[in-house]
Amino acid sequence: MSTSRHRRGSPSDRVCSRTVAAVRLAPVDDTEADPRPGDISELTKRMRDFTEERDWGRFHDPKSLALALVGEVGELAELLQWISAEDAVAHFAEPSRQARIGEELADVLLYLVRLADVLGVDLGAAAVSKLRDGATRFPPDEVRGVAPHRP
Repeated sequence: MSTSRHRRGSPSDRVCSRTVAAVRLAPVDDTEADPRPGDISELTKRMRDFTEERDWGRFHDPKSLALALVGEVGELAELLQWISAEDAVAHFAEPSRQARIGEELADVLLYLVRLADVLGVDLGAAAVSKLRDGATRFPPDEVRGVAPHRP
């Protein structure tokens, strides 16, 4: 997260924007087994617990979370802005760049997970459903190698 964002907006906006960074930077309790750290339901629980422990739920209304998510997507886009599409994968293969873009991707994911939780959306089920719909709408034999377009 850029430091400039922390100076803008209301105090509640700044608390909301710092939530994801704090979760990312919070030490992991090594005494607890973490068999599936990337599981969406586990991330949802960890974000909810983190928020509740700090009494930040009042700052996590859908609008504020959506705006924070957009801000994080903007920070991700900023990292990609001046890199050609052809060079992007190689550019971010360098370890420090990969770590940096990983931080922004994690910020986006965690805000998305938190927004889905606040709205009562089972993000994993919604994603599986969306993939299933896409498989029906775009049969491989009909669209292979062709960019999808809206009818």
